[in-house]
Amino acid sequence: MPFTSMAAALAATAEPTVEDPGGIWGTLAGWAEAFIGTFQEGGNFFTALFTGILPTLLVLLTAVNALIRWIGHDKIDKLGEMAARPGIQYYPVRYLVLPVLSVFFLTNPMAYTMGRFLPEKYKPAFYDSAVSYVHPITGIFPHANPGELFVYLGIAAGITQLGLGLGDLALRYLFVGMIVILLRGIVTEFITLHMMGRRMNQSETEEAAA
Repeated sequence: MPFTSMAAALAATAEPTVEDPGGIWGTLAGWAEAFIGTFQEGGNFFTALFTGILPTLLVLLTAVNALIRWIGHDKIDKLGEMAARPGIQYYPVRYLVLPVLSVFFLTNPMAYTMGRFLPEKYKPAFYDSAVSYVHPITGIFPHANPGELFVYLGIAAGITQLGLGLGDLALRYLFVGMIVILLRGIVTEFITLHMMGRRMNQSETEEAAA
C-alpha cells in the first residue's frame, strides 16, 4: 500500500513527457487553438455584456420610451419646426438642442429622421451634427448607440487601467461633443449654402448661354 501511494504521488508530480507537435502538424494545431480561442473570447465578452451593460441598456430604453410617451411626439415635432427657422439665433437650436435630443430620444439611426422638418439647405448640416453626436453621448447614455459602444469602451479601457474614474471622462466626452457638433453644423451649413449658390449661378449661366 505505501508503495502504491508513493507511485501515485510520483506520477502526479512528474512533468509531462509528451512534447508539443512540431512542423506542419504543430502549425495546424496552433491555428486550430487560435480559431477556437477566438470564439471562446467572443463568448466571454458576450457573457460580460449580458451581466454588465445589457441590463442597463434595457432599463434605459424602457425609461426613454416612457419619457417620450409622457412628453408627447407632438412637442418633439414642434422643436424640429422651430429649428427650421432662419437666423443666427436658431443655430444652437438647429445644431445643438435638436441633434442632442434626437439622439437621446430616438437613438441611432432614427435620430436622423428629425431632419424632415428642416429645409433642404439645412439637412446636410443637421445630419453632420447628429451623426457626430452618436458616440459622445454613449458615455452616460449608452442606449443611444449600443451597436457602437465599443468606441467609448475602447477609450474607457485606458482610463480604467490608470486607476481613474469614468465619470469625469463621460462628462468631458459629452460636453466636448456638444461643442464639436455645434461648430460642425455651422460650418457645414456655410459650405452647403455656398455650394448651392454656385450650382444655382452655374445653372443660370448655362440657361443664359443657351
